[in-house]
Amino acid sequence: MKKWVSLLMIFNVFLLNIAQQTDTLNLNNKRFAFQYKKIYVPAALMASGIIFDANGRESLKNEIVEERNEHLFGFTNHIDDYAQFAPMVAVYGFEVAGMQPRTDWQNRTAILIKGQVLNLGLVYMLKKTLKKTRPDGSAYSFPSGHTANAFAGATMLAIEYGDQHKWVPYASYGFATGIGIMRMANNKHYISDVLFGAGLGILSMKVAYWTHQYRWNRKKSEKDPFTALYIPAE
Repeated sequence: MKKWVSLLMIFNVFLLNIAQQTDTLNLNNKRFAFQYKKIYVPAALMASGIIFDANGRESLKNEIVEERNEHLFGFTNHIDDYAQFAPMVAVYGFEVAGMQPRTDWQNRTAILIKGQVLNLGLVYMLKKTLKKTRPDGSAYSFPSGHTANAFAGATMLAIEYGDQHKWVPYASYGFATGIGIMRMANNKHYISDVLFGAGLGILSMKVAYWTHQYRWNRKKSEKDPFTALYIPAE
């Protein structure tokens, strides 16, 4: 189990370094411009999940379950059921705390909804179509919806705040990685489920940004209710 957790963390840090280089934002331009290189990270994660699932599922299943039972037998908690949504809450919470987001709250909310509709819709479709069994024997393992949720929120945090606050992508993606590790520790997912879910979450949120038309809040004079919480009235 420790070996696969370490592999997941190393792989995530490696891909995050690439993401930091390819996702540089321009705060003077709201639109998150599409570039092929911005697909590399989620595509690599999803491809890795497919490769692990297709070529090594049975051996990985036995090895991970054995190691998990040896080191974490009886371990279970529901923290990840709630923590998966923390990055999405932080998308608004960081602004309340005084950090400047890239997108106004109306468009940000629309992007969040579109990204999650795409993300959760694809997760549901894949689970119902593939019907992979979880390590604990229950249904619908591939891909990990909790991990997809966490990485979708982490991606939005990185896009909204990462340019002005360099620590945000590392903290958000590190947190999302923790959710994926916890899903494996809880005996709910294999590493293939987690890797694919991470890539799917990232890609879904990026697609939401790439396709957004910014039809809301075009009047510059309209005040943001979130900034009103920390910016004193004139």
